[in-house]
Formats: sequence, structure tokens, C-alpha cells
Amino acid sequence: MRGLTFFTNAFPLWVLVASVVALIEPQIFTWFSGLYITLGLGVIMLGMGLTLSIGDFKNILRYPAWVALGVGLQFILMPICGWSLSHLFELPAFLAAGLILVACCPGGTASNVICFLAGANVALSVTMTAISTLFAVMLTPILTTVLVGERVEVSAWGLFVNTVQVVLVPVFLGVLLNRYAPRFTERVQIIAPAIAVIAIVFIVASIIGSGREMILTSGMNLILAVFCLHSLGFLVAYVSAWAFTQERIVSRTISIEVGMQNSGLGAVLARNNFADPAAAIPSAISSVFHCVMGSVLAGIWRTRVPQRISPESVSGG
Repeated sequence: MRGLTFFTNAFPLWVLVASVVALIEPQIFTWFSGLYITLGLGVIMLGMGLTLSIGDFKNILRYPAWVALGVGLQFILMPICGWSLSHLFELPAFLAAGLILVACCPGGTASNVICFLAGANVALSVTMTAISTLFAVMLTPILTTVLVGERVEVSAWGLFVNTVQVVLVPVFLGVLLNRYAPRFTERVQIIAPAIAVIAIVFIVASIIGSGREMILTSGMNLILAVFCLHSLGFLVAYVSAWAFTQERIVSRTISIEVGMQNSGLGAVLARNNFADPAAAIPSAISSVFHCVMGSVLAGIWRTRVPQRISPESVSGG
């Protein structure tokens, strides 16, 4: 158990190591492509569903303003930042499309792990992830089409169908299993996080390996654009949440939730809906950055517990 916990909590390290290996020896991971990537994300989203219950969705009634603020920043702040940065750094069309797409994605399940490690409000994080994931079925295709349509041809319907397939179906299945097969779910939950880590490591490494030449030639502009996207997400979300709530724990939770995207979803949608596979590269780089940056923040915040904490702000944390 301790070994599995360590393996899961150290997922940013595995993602970083695999990414470096993929740049040096891409053939180690490039075989993991196409259907494997789609199934890998399905496994991750199923694992998320297994951790959710109907009660988690009812949490929106406990703190609707906090959830609305977090989800609002997710689908307003991040897409605007993605679009702006793609122009600022003058990224090639398909890389720009990929950056905008990942910016339009919901929060990722990794944010729940980071919130736990940071001593933030896990229940609020899970609720925001669940709600933003459901909203993403409509908002991710619409926002991506609006912001990318001027530069790259994109099928809104294809994005919608793909999002339903790799998000809604496995999450809903996971929730049903949690509700009607609790004993089975309890057993699976022991290893589900570790399996999800393996899946995301292979997805990221495969995309980085496949796009090695593009990454090396586009280099610094792309890396800086992705870094700025997540930096702005963490920073602006924290400042906005603090101004609105005056609660440090809540502000940290919303910062982590907004700053960390579901990069795996972005990679799959880019692979399946854009003509150039290079569109998936920003999502792969995003996965590395937000995992590492989130882990650093968790390490800092875990050791800096606010002196005054309201009971509501740490509920579920």
C-alpha cells in the first residue's frame, strides 16, 4: 500500500522522467498511439468516476459561489489566456490550436491529488473537477471552435462526440459502479490511481516522442507559452479567489483547480480532431508543467497552514 501511495504521489516525477526519455529515445513510447491513447484516457476518467458519488455533485449546494467562481475562471480565464498567448508567441497554426484546446479543457483529476497534498479543500476540488468535466462536454468544443476556427479548420461536432465518448461515458460508468457495486469499487480504488498514473505517463511520453522534431524546432516559444498559461492560471485564480472569499484554503483550492488542466483530454481531442498530430504537443507539454508546478505549490502550501481557518474552508480537506 505504501509503495502504491508513493508511486501515485510521485506522478509528476514519472511524467517528467518519461518525457525526457521520449525526447532521447522516442521509439520506446511512440507505439502507444491512436486507440491506446483514447483507451488510456478512458481508464483515467473511469478511475475519476469511481471516486465520485451523487453526494459529491450535491456539494455544489454547500458552496455554490465557490464552485461557480472556480468553474467560471476555468472556462473564461484559461481560454482567454490560451488564445492571447498563442498570438503573443506567434505559434504555428496547429500548435496554437493545441494550446487553445488544452486551455479550453476542464480541470484534471491530478488537481484533486495536488489539493490533498497541499492540505487544501479536497471536497471542493472534487466537486469543481466533476462539474467542470460535465460542462466541458458542451463548452470545450464550443470554445475551441470559436477561438481556433479563424486559424485551423475544426469540427465542433467531432469534438463534442469525442468528449462524450472519453469523458461522460467512463465518468458516468464509474459513478454507477461506485453506487451499485461498492465492494468491487473499493477493491479497484486501491490500484486505480496507480493505473491512472501509468496511463497518463504513457500518453504524455507518446505524444512528446511523436512530436520530438516539432518540439525541438518550435522550442522555447512553445515551452514559454505553456509555462505562462499555467502560471497565469495559478496566479490569477488565487488572486481572484482571495479577493472574492478572503479564505486562503479556498483560494489555494481554486488556484490548483484552475491552474491544472485535463491535458490528457486535450491530447486525445487534438489527436482525433485536428489534421496535424502536432496539435497534441501543447497538451503533452502542459501535462509536464502543471504537474510539476502544482507539486511545487503543494509542497510550499503544505508547510504554510493559515493561522485562521474557517471550518467550511477545510471541509473535506
